[in-house]
Amino acid sequence: MRQDDTPVNGPELFGEQWERLDTYADMLWNEGEERGLIGPRELPRLWSRHILNCMAINDYIPERAISIDIGSGGGLPGIVLATTRPDVHVHLVETMERRVTWLEEVRDRLELKNVTIHRARIQDLHGEFQVQTVTARAVAALKKLLPMAMPVLKSGGQLVALKGERAALEIEEAQSALRKNKVAKVDLHVVEVPGTEEATRVS
Repeated sequence: MRQDDTPVNGPELFGEQWERLDTYADMLWNEGEERGLIGPRELPRLWSRHILNCMAINDYIPERAISIDIGSGGGLPGIVLATTRPDVHVHLVETMERRVTWLEEVRDRLELKNVTIHRARIQDLHGEFQVQTVTARAVAALKKLLPMAMPVLKSGGQLVALKGERAALEIEEAQSALRKNKVAKVDLHVVEVPGTEEATRVS
């Protein structure tokens, strides 16, 4: 039996998306630790620290956007985005075969028609196609993330990265990379997501 921090008012909060989100949480609870997707200490705060945390990016993704999620791992934030924003088509990019297998299982179980999975490095997709948004969570510092993301972004597109308390420092340390990659501006948003333990930073 799951003993995580499942929102008691989940059905009211998420409506028709609740069943899919809860099924995803159930899959992570039952298999995530064994398959190396999430640490045992993270399981009791599966919702607040991970699933709800990922929803902080939703307001920064344009309607009907095509998005690439770099280093999707267990599906955070890519699967959460695809589930809660069915208008967005999400390309999940992951290098490890076992994680790709997991993502395929999740996509099929949740019947997510708006998900495409690539077993690749993001660099392998440079020159293949470009999208409106790129998302990333716990992939790399901003200065390293920029050269990964910028080649797959259309002109005027945006990188939406979930960051921790070092977000402002990462932006400062990325000034050279920002100039080199011709980034017009960087915004840092501190987002309070109901049900989470602390504010989430989106840059």
